[in-house]
Amino acid sequence: MEPQLLHGVADSVATVVVHHPEKRNAMTSAMWAALPPLLDTLAADPRVRALVLTGSGATFCAGADISALRDDPEQAQLLARRAEDALAAFPKPTLAAVRGHCVGGGTQLAAACDLRFAEEGALFGVTPANLGVVYAASSTRRLVALTGPSATKYLLFSGELIDSARALRTGLVDEVLPAGELDKRVVEFTRTLVSRSRLTQAAAKEFADGRRDRDEHWREQALASGDLAEGVTAFLQRRRPEFTWNVPTSG
Repeated sequence: MEPQLLHGVADSVATVVVHHPEKRNAMTSAMWAALPPLLDTLAADPRVRALVLTGSGATFCAGADISALRDDPEQAQLLARRAEDALAAFPKPTLAAVRGHCVGGGTQLAAACDLRFAEEGALFGVTPANLGVVYAASSTRRLVALTGPSATKYLLFSGELIDSARALRTGLVDEVLPAGELDKRVVEFTRTLVSRSRLTQAAAKEFADGRRDRDEHWREQALASGDLAEGVTAFLQRRRPEFTWNVPTSG
């Protein structure tokens, strides 16, 4: 099978799988280019309420395919930044499920997700210093927001890999699961995500990412949606709420 991004939707969760096992799921230029339109399609799909990004087999993503950097480094880096930005802007909750190596472009993708769950034994690294690549400002700021300036400098200055325990301590990942437990935990957690108010999630994502400051807009959305009334009523009636607000397809 050619290197590609596999995807599917089940139980309101879209799953995107980085599939390039011959090179530990390294991202080719074609794969970087394919990610933004794929995300647009999934964002517009009314069935999708959350997205999981993972890798095929025992590796998340070993980075960018080095041949692309050799052939046209500027284009390769541009495609990677566009894909990373598209993932960060996805309007519904995103979760990276990481096992094995998550290096270079793999860490860029994971950092662009809202949350990161890793299996014990996963290894993380940001390796532009190994190649003489200038890491993009947007990617650097995203990493700083997760791990802080000092840990970001450690990763970028050294290019060294860190284990899942250190990634958890620095804030690069949110949970670390024992071997064999990652998939089960992702299913459980995404089941929780899709049961919650999409209105709350969309506003929280926008505010937390610092993309816009639209308090009045979200107050109007809350009043018009009926989600608050439904949530309170469901709580008092001891039943699961049926939230109706949905992310506009226009983003």
